[in-house]
Amino acid sequence: MSVQYTPVIWNRNKIFYDAVLLIAVVLYLYIYIRVAPGFEDVTKPIDGAILRMRAFGSCAFLMLTVILCIGPLARLDRRFLPLLYNRRHFGVMTAGIAAVHANYVLTWYYNFSPTDKYVALLSSNTNYGQILGFPFETLGIVALLILFVLAATSHDFWLSFLGAPIWKALHMFIYAAYACVVLHVALGALQGAGDPIFTSVVAASVVLVSGLHFATGRMEARRDRGEETAKASLQEKGWLVAGELDEIDDDCAKVVTLSDDERVAIFKYDGKLSAITNACAHQNGPLGEGKVLWGCITCPWHGYQYNLSDGRAPAPFTEKISTYRLKLIGSTILLDPNALPPGTHVDPVEIGEAA
Repeated sequence: MSVQYTPVIWNRNKIFYDAVLLIAVVLYLYIYIRVAPGFEDVTKPIDGAILRMRAFGSCAFLMLTVILCIGPLARLDRRFLPLLYNRRHFGVMTAGIAAVHANYVLTWYYNFSPTDKYVALLSSNTNYGQILGFPFETLGIVALLILFVLAATSHDFWLSFLGAPIWKALHMFIYAAYACVVLHVALGALQGAGDPIFTSVVAASVVLVSGLHFATGRMEARRDRGEETAKASLQEKGWLVAGELDEIDDDCAKVVTLSDDERVAIFKYDGKLSAITNACAHQNGPLGEGKVLWGCITCPWHGYQYNLSDGRAPAPFTEKISTYRLKLIGSTILLDPNALPPGTHVDPVEIGEAA
């Protein structure tokens, strides 16, 4: 196996992120369990075990809601990107909180059952053909299993082992888990004594998650249409689609053939893109196969170097090669096939700003 497990690397940002998250969870549970009972109807006191069960269950639901809001918020406004930074730890903690909720349920309702409490949980209600009285516990179990799988595969090892497409598809099951949790709550807790606050929170959470994803979808659809229009406009002016950004590794080049005797090397380096002719001014060595060092490409044949932004050899050398203009529309690289005079400066395309 070529993929090796490496421990999670902690840094100050991750520690701060997790500390804030942990404090928020503890504060929520403290208020729910210690403070909120002071405002309840004294004629209908709630047992302590049930209170803790609801506290952890509602906490897991709200955490899952926040997790699903972080993605669209980060796409709508880049100021939310820091929340995306350590979202995997958020998910692992959510799975843990949900597991505590499940343990309270098993302990309170099935601890004194004559049969195994897990068997009792699955066999006490099998009326799957009706809405009222539906065994909503099953939905909670499915959601919990999904959360466990996602938490267990959240490490980068699994991302490398499974590959990005499969890993991402697997973690899209977070939406299935959320749907199960919503139904679990709607067919379970919301069927009991009326609690307008809890009902409103659940409804608002669902509307918030749905609304943010709808807004993000519309924004990205508008952006895609704009990018297609921009690409079409440039192509009408003679620009060529040179490829996608992810086709080029860092400090490497993609060579685009314009004609039998004209090739262009497009380099990705230091978060930027630059294009130069692929032929070295010395003996036509393939610059696209060279190494990028300090913003210069080194010809693999005889070591001649050129600055990627202007095609000029570093002083005291005087060789010059042609440069080309680039644009980045979304993740698509477009190339102006008209070579600029050797030594012409062209501002590199900043990948971060254009992507």
